[in-house]
Amino acid sequence: MLHAGAFNWTYTLGVGLTDPWANGATAVLYNGPHDVTVWPILMEKFQATLFAAVPGLYRQMLKYNDLSAFDLSSLRHGLTAGEALSVALLEQWRTATGKELYEALGMSECSTYISATPGQPIKVGSPGKSQPGRCVAVLPVAGGEQPLPPGETGLLAVHRSDPGLMLGYWNRPDEEDLVYRGDWFIGGDLAQFDADGYLHYHGRNDDVMNAMGYRVSPLEVEQCLSRHPAVAEVAVTELAVREGVTVIAAFVVPFDPDEIDAAPLLAHAHVHLAAYKCPREIIFTDTLPRTVNGKVRRRDLAQHPR
Repeated sequence: MLHAGAFNWTYTLGVGLTDPWANGATAVLYNGPHDVTVWPILMEKFQATLFAAVPGLYRQMLKYNDLSAFDLSSLRHGLTAGEALSVALLEQWRTATGKELYEALGMSECSTYISATPGQPIKVGSPGKSQPGRCVAVLPVAGGEQPLPPGETGLLAVHRSDPGLMLGYWNRPDEEDLVYRGDWFIGGDLAQFDADGYLHYHGRNDDVMNAMGYRVSPLEVEQCLSRHPAVAEVAVTELAVREGVTVIAAFVVPFDPDEIDAAPLLAHAHVHLAAYKCPREIIFTDTLPRTVNGKVRRRDLAQHPR
């Protein structure tokens, strides 16, 4: 097992270290400099059977490496978490490697509890189903403890009886009061289950943008733009244009920095999104602000160099 995350992240600590140990497998640990070209080298050298990273690192691997030049025959599949896996990235990975990429959704308080697995078909755009033995539901945003039926969007919740849920915040009872609704822990994620039990993630409730009075998930806009061939990476947020007025803006890392043109991206958005969901501004940038684990720091976008 080769994991590209830092060990201050529960996904790395679990999937990259304790899970292999618990199953008598080998964990390959890398503590060298940040270099996206090192991962296929390590996969080939140690004949990794599983590789895990955030979607952003998979994008960078595909952009800056020719994966066909490496012997990845030992690799069974890839694993990913930390941010939503776009349809475009999944297809790029499949084309480049011939392998699947299984997504998971989790949080520090519960680690991963929703995931796709080799035992069930991947539903594109979904991180999968509730793991066996977990107690997960979607509750109304406005309040109440009655789970919503399939198809309705609300706050993703984990029951206090779930075996993977934290015991509590150490010496922070006031914070516990803020995240519990009765016996349900609510982390602030918006989601819905479909009729087949697959979860569809709509982002953080506090990341949802207000466009012309409508609530818009940045993930929906990002998923749309990521399917355009000129886009290597994208992150979407609101930008203030004057007091009390914000617009949806997309920060785009282009595949080819010498061919920068916002018009095709805006046209692509207008074809695939409702008018009020379309970005009003495309901002091209060399990189996106990320944490040490590779997650996009969406709240830093407005101050990010352009």
